[in-house]
Amino acid sequence: MKPLITFLVVLISLTSCAQKKQPILGETEFQRDLNAAYKDASTSPLKDKDRKDFETLAFFKFDTAYVVQASFKRFPDEKPFEMKTTTERRPMYVKYGELTFELKGKSYKLNIYQNLELMTREGYEDYLFLPFIDETSGLESYGGGRYIDARIPKGDTMEIDFNKAYNPYCAYNDKYSCPIVPRENYLKTRVEAGVMAFGKH
Repeated sequence: MKPLITFLVVLISLTSCAQKKQPILGETEFQRDLNAAYKDASTSPLKDKDRKDFETLAFFKFDTAYVVQASFKRFPDEKPFEMKTTTERRPMYVKYGELTFELKGKSYKLNIYQNLELMTREGYEDYLFLPFIDETSGLESYGGGRYIDARIPKGDTMEIDFNKAYNPYCAYNDKYSCPIVPRENYLKTRVEAGVMAFGKH
């Protein structure tokens, strides 16, 4: 009888493990990757109490209208500046370029920045930072604006996928220090794409 009991114990434990391991939710690869990172204690900005039952962030519905081709103008002579953050920290950035694009028939412009300290790290030499605020900020999306990660393009155009806009870590946990979106990167339109405000949906 003992082997049968052992077999049943193993079978029950395997079944319960399988039930606990839920599939990562998300409509796109970006959403699934973000959810996986937020679920993982080693990479998540969430407070322990929020991560315990975490399944998915709230996202706007993926919309190809928010994947735009922008003209990319470099600004090689810009002087570095201290970017304000939510704390006393003042990291050095430089305005690397300017992006001009159309969104739903109207023309807009955003500055794109490079972090001078980050560019010295391996793998981040060509990393660019695109922060923005739009007219969903403080309503459906986080009031402090959102960020998009980018890489230096080879030519004079760049794709901006607003569906990949994510919240600063400060949206989830006030222990973080996050860059404040510069005033010139306020879009006077609703960007109904990317990550939504946390805990409201």
